[in-house]
Amino acid sequence: MDFEHLMRLALAEAELAIPHGDVPVGALVIVDGEIIASRHNERQRTADPTAHAEVLAMRDACAHLGTWRLDNATLVSTLEPCTMCAGAAVNARIDKVVFGAPDLEAGALGSVYHFGADPRLRHTFDVHHNVLGSECTAHLKSFFATLRTGE
Repeated sequence: MDFEHLMRLALAEAELAIPHGDVPVGALVIVDGEIIASRHNERQRTADPTAHAEVLAMRDACAHLGTWRLDNATLVSTLEPCTMCAGAAVNARIDKVVFGAPDLEAGALGSVYHFGADPRLRHTFDVHHNVLGSECTAHLKSFFATLRTGE
């Protein structure tokens, strides 16, 4: 699996969040080399605190597969998943998570917590971090800089 190619697709998905004022995070779910879900943040758009790109993509993937289990799935996100999203990945039995930018304040796959490797949880999964990390970080910094300047 070409993680850099998938991360570029996730970055393109993240762009779709900007017109409705959401933080530009994009997520994909891949099964057997096929992207079965692609979503971006929609918290502002839907007034739903759980409408993170990762959760929305996992919901779509489960609907597509007709099951809540994502045993053989890879979740790709432009930002390190938070505790809610990492917890959802544990509960969905995700096989692997790939992320770009670390979240040093709320990241739950290595930065603050590490849900993917915690043996106390009912499931663990592989984590690949810093895939196009500089690009993903720059993308988010640019969004927040624009918010501060009002452009």
